[in-house]
Amino acid sequence: MLRWMDDARLGRLVRVLRHRRGWRQVDLAQRAGVGRSVVSDLEFGRLDAMRVATIRKIVAPFGLTFGGALRGLGADADRLLDERHAALMGACAEWLGRLGWRSVSEVSYSEWGERGSVDLLAWHESTANLLVVEIKTELASVEATLRKHDEKVRLAPSVAAGRFGWRPASVGRLLIFPEDRTERRRVAEHASVMDGAYPMRSREVRAWCRSPSGPMAGLMFLTDSA
Repeated sequence: MLRWMDDARLGRLVRVLRHRRGWRQVDLAQRAGVGRSVVSDLEFGRLDAMRVATIRKIVAPFGLTFGGALRGLGADADRLLDERHAALMGACAEWLGRLGWRSVSEVSYSEWGERGSVDLLAWHESTANLLVVEIKTELASVEATLRKHDEKVRLAPSVAAGRFGWRPASVGRLLIFPEDRTERRRVAEHASVMDGAYPMRSREVRAWCRSPSGPMAGLMFLTDSA
């Protein structure tokens, strides 16, 4: 039995389970006998007006039951939610490796009271470019995402020099989301902010990563098999 801290967490897990089966929202809706918008509401954590019976219908195709708690899930929820993050990180590291980057994952830092870890810290030896990659399986908070990524980019040069002896001539930032219509829609809803913080998109990001020169701020959508 898993008791939920909040509605958003339940929605995230349903979305992960749906993606693992390769279903669209409409596919799950048809299996559950509800409208696609109802599935969308649950995945976004909009449960205030949703009946327990409706939630039960939506989780039933996964072989699960719900009654204020979710029953029947064999894997630990946190691990399951982390699987997509790990898959995206692995795909990104492999892709960068093919382009001549050396990547180190989960690089922790503690500088001047600021603590955290960089999902991927990538180094391009021939051009002395450092890339700070932030992996997000969903855009939960624009403000928190930008603030934390800014912090990591600001601290990355000293962390890279002290930990690995890398002394960058310039630093790039890259925000990765899964190739997912829901996440594309969320990013589009905050386009004015996201475009300002990450002006480069997939094609430009890929070109820069093949031949890095100077700072870069980009956002791209990546599949876990990319």
